[in-house]
Amino acid sequence: MKIICIGRNYAAHIEELANERPKDPVVFIKPDSAVLPKDQDFYIPEFTKEVHYEVEVLIRIHKVGKHIDERFANKYYNEVGLGIDFTARDLQSELKLKGLPWEKAKGFDGSAVIGKWLPKSDFKDLNNLNFTLQKNEELVQKGNTGLMLWSIDELIAYVSKFFTLKKGDILFTGTPAGVGQITTNDYLSGKLEGQELFSLKIK
Repeated sequence: MKIICIGRNYAAHIEELANERPKDPVVFIKPDSAVLPKDQDFYIPEFTKEVHYEVEVLIRIHKVGKHIDERFANKYYNEVGLGIDFTARDLQSELKLKGLPWEKAKGFDGSAVIGKWLPKSDFKDLNNLNFTLQKNEELVQKGNTGLMLWSIDELIAYVSKFFTLKKGDILFTGTPAGVGQITTNDYLSGKLEGQELFSLKIK
């Protein structure tokens, strides 16, 4: 499986990081080794002093597809989830200044938190999903998929132009505003439509 991530998909998050608004979705890949094992704590890597949380709605692909038309994109997934794209922000900033790829800052071991999966049939409208992230029981991120620049189906159609989507692939759809740094002993909890889908401690 591969993890396909979308950057800069919420206008407020683009503004908070002072990034340029893209004309097309920003796409990057995390390796399968980036997945944080289930029920394991997240350990801050030694190579960074500034890891940020980014909560995101996730989609799991359930059949092979290439050059998918947006009208049929909904036939390629049947589960929705929630996760975190951990980012070594100091390292990412350094790499961006040099015009180098972000992989070391985005794809390191444990950088992809994947919570419980729910049937998409549980939700009336995937373009109106509310989700939150709490840090130490304080609300730090709040988003709604209706605020995405590109919808889930638009993202699937776009990504499938470049990558063949396969069963088990996971799409991270982007993070809303409110990203911030984690420190040792923090406790994170993510909810989708009020239902907790993941929780973890920071070591």
